[in-house]
Amino acid sequence: MHIPRAAGVLLHITSLPAESCSVNERKVAQSSDFGVGDLGPVAFQFVDFLQAAGQRVWQVLPLGPTIHGESPYSCYSAFAGNPLLISLDRLLEDQLLDADQLRDLRGEAEKAELDACDYELARRVKGQALQLAYDAFMAKPVCSAIDEFESFCVNHRWWLDDFAVFAACMKEFGSDDWTQWEPGLARRESYSLGEYKAKFSRQVEFEQFVQYVFYRQWHQLRAYANHRGIRLFGDMPIFVAHGSADVWANQSLFELDAAGKPSRVAGVPPDYFSKTGQLWGNPLYHWPTMKGNGYRWWVRRLKSAFELFDLLRIDHFRGFESYWSVPAGAKTAVNGEWIRGPGTGPFDAARNALGELQIVAEDLGLITDEVHKLRDQLDFPGMRVLQFGFDHPRDGFHRPDQYPVNCVAYTGTHDNSTIMAWYRQGKTNAQRCRLLEPCLQEQPQDLPVNWQLLSMIYRSQAELAIAPLQDILGLDDDARMNVPGQAEGNWRWRCDGSQLTREAADQLRAMCSAAGRT
Repeated sequence: MHIPRAAGVLLHITSLPAESCSVNERKVAQSSDFGVGDLGPVAFQFVDFLQAAGQRVWQVLPLGPTIHGESPYSCYSAFAGNPLLISLDRLLEDQLLDADQLRDLRGEAEKAELDACDYELARRVKGQALQLAYDAFMAKPVCSAIDEFESFCVNHRWWLDDFAVFAACMKEFGSDDWTQWEPGLARRESYSLGEYKAKFSRQVEFEQFVQYVFYRQWHQLRAYANHRGIRLFGDMPIFVAHGSADVWANQSLFELDAAGKPSRVAGVPPDYFSKTGQLWGNPLYHWPTMKGNGYRWWVRRLKSAFELFDLLRIDHFRGFESYWSVPAGAKTAVNGEWIRGPGTGPFDAARNALGELQIVAEDLGLITDEVHKLRDQLDFPGMRVLQFGFDHPRDGFHRPDQYPVNCVAYTGTHDNSTIMAWYRQGKTNAQRCRLLEPCLQEQPQDLPVNWQLLSMIYRSQAELAIAPLQDILGLDDDARMNVPGQAEGNWRWRCDGSQLTREAADQLRAMCSAAGRT
C-alpha cells in the first residue's frame, strides 16, 4: 500500500470540543456537551478545520463500546460502535427526540466539565436519550426509516444478532463475564439461547437499534469528510476482550479452558513503557482453528472495518509474526513466551475476498527482523515516532532524517507524552539534547518549538505524517491521552474549540504546503 504524500491529525471522537470550532463562521450552540465528544455538529466542523488546514487524513482510536477504564482498546465487541459517540443533536434532527426532551437532557448535563470527558454522565444521559429515541422510532408507522433499520439488521446479522443478545444479557446479569451466566447460555446451547432471546427480545431489539443509529451517523460523517477530501483513518486492536460478544459467540476460535476461561493471555514483555511488561489479559486466538476455516472471522472483521474507514492501523502488528503468551493468572507479563503467529495468512485470505488492503502496521516496541520482513512482504507501511528517535546515537530508526518513503511518521501516539512535555523532559537528558538540537537548528527558527518538531516529520520522506492535535496546539502532559500501565485517569482529555482558529488552520496549511503535503 502506498499513500499519496499528505498530512493528518490524530484526535479521537471523545476528545472533540464541547463548543464550536472557531474556524467556522456558523456557530453551534450547546453542542456535544453531554459528557464526551460525539458524532454531532462539532465533528463536522472539525472536518472543516482539517480541510482549511490542508490536512487529508483524520485518524481516530477504536470506536467500539468500552468495558473497563473507558479504554477504546478494551471493548465488548470488535464490530459494534460505542453508544456514547451517538449525537443527541442529530437524534433531534431525525425527529427521534423532541426539543423538550433534549432540553431536559441538557439540563442534566449542564454541570459537565467541558475540558475533560465525563463518561458516567454521558452513559446516564445518553442511555435515557437512546431509550426515548427507540420508543419514538418503534411508534412510527411503517416508513422508509423502518425499512432501513430492518435492512441494516439483515445485512449485519452475522455479528449483530450475537452482539445484541450478549449486550442484553450483560446488562441483565450485571457482568461481562459470560462464564458466570446461566451454564446453558454460557455454552450457547440452542434451548438456552432461544429462551433468553425471547425473554430479552425488546432489549435485544433496542441494542440493534442503537447500532443502526451509530452506523447511520458514522456513515454520514464519513461521507461529509470524503466529500471534502478527508480520509478517515481507523484503528484495530489485534486482540479482543474475553468479556465480549466476539469470544462468547466464537469460543472455538480462542485459547479457552473447559469452563470458557482463557488458558493463556496476551501481553508484551518488559519494554520502553514498563519494566514488568504489560499484561493485557486478552484471550489468545487458536490460530490452527482459524486457519482451518480460511480465517473467516478475520476476513469479516477487516471487511467490517473498511466499511467504516478509508485507512486502517493494525495495533500490535508484530503479534501476527510472534505473540507474547502468558499463563492465565500471572500477576505480570514477565514470565511469558514468544509463540509463532499466523504470518500472512489472515491478510492473504482478506485480500482474496476484499482486494487491496489499505493497512498501516503498528510495528513499535520489541521488533525483530522477522516482523519487518512480514510487514514488507505484505507491503504495509510501518510507523516511525519522532519521540523514539533521540535516545541512542547509533539507533536512528525513528529519527526523521532517516524515515523511508513507505511509512507513517508521528510526533507521538496516544500512548506518548505530548511533544512539548517530551521536549521539556528531555532538557535534562544531555544525550538527547546533543542529538536533537542540531535537527531543530535546521527548522524555521521563527516557529515555536512544537512547530519546529512538527516540521521535522512534515519535511521527512514519509508519505503520511500524522500529529496528535495536542502537539499541534503545543499542549503539555495535562492533555496526554493515555499512560500505559496506569489503570485510572486515561482517555479523558477534550480539546478547547476556541483554539481551532482560522489562524491556526492557515499556519498548519502553510507548513504542510512548504513540505509538499497539501
